[in-house]
Amino acid sequence: MAHFAQIDENSIVLQVIVVSNEELKDENAQEKESLGIAFCKSLYGENTTWVQTSYNNNFRKRFASEGYLYDVENDVFIKPQPLPSFVLDTNFDWKPPFDAPQDDKQYSWHEDSLQWVEYTAE
Repeated sequence: MAHFAQIDENSIVLQVIVVSNEELKDENAQEKESLGIAFCKSLYGENTTWVQTSYNNNFRKRFASEGYLYDVENDVFIKPQPLPSFVLDTNFDWKPPFDAPQDDKQYSWHEDSLQWVEYTAE
């Protein structure tokens, strides 16, 4: 089965649908994303935008889900920003604005104070 993400005008994923691999095959039995896109448009309208996504994360960084951003320039799906201070790294993952201290203690990120706070068990 193939999966296709419908993208809105702001490159946000609206939905992900499953498409039979047979719909992607050309006359030589080769799978083509363009044929899957054409199939999706036949179901949802010619004015819709579709991008194939990989359930196994084999391409476009990760499997798309509703609310994700499709970065056209880098051809990847990006999760929604989890916290306002988080920044996107070079692997298209959201991270706190700076790394946690590197010692034997455990830390958690606190958005209110914008700092790492040592985790203590009660």
